Amino acid sequence: MTERVLAPLTVVSAVGSGIVGGVFFAFSVFVMRALDGLPPAQGLQAMQGINRWAPTGWFMTALLGTALTCAVLGVSAALDLDRPGAVLRLVGSVLYLVAIVVTIFYHVPRNDALAGVSPDGVDAARRWAEYLPGWTAWNHVRTITSIAAAATLTVAARVVEQAR
Repeated sequence: MTERVLAPLTVVSAVGSGIVGGVFFAFSVFVMRALDGLPPAQGLQAMQGINRWAPTGWFMTALLGTALTCAVLGVSAALDLDRPGAVLRLVGSVLYLVAIVVTIFYHVPRNDALAGVSPDGVDAARRWAEYLPGWTAWNHVRTITSIAAAATLTVAARVVEQAR
């Protein structure tokens, strides 16, 4: 892949990682705390609403579009590690893809399970109490890896620019 393609793809991936990392950051820093401060039925119901509205076109484009660009960058970098910035592109891409794996295999199944819980049900408070700490802890992982990916890919783009 030429530098004419890699350079803008790296920037797009860095920006996408930063956008998605910012969303995850908001949940880690204040959204989940706010929901935890509500009565359990209200917190659960609010999270159900968030989970219904999160998979919009804009967010899914940022989330999965960045995953696609990172997959392309990662493969390209792995095939040509001697290129300027290749190792950084590979590391940044892998960091972002870790966030995607956590999302697919941890968050989505738990969100789907929470969707089936009636906020007025007898076990709603227990289910919410079980959901909240693990969801938040793994969201910290998504936050850190996405923001680290954004930083790493930004440095990679700068290295490529300096090598020109």
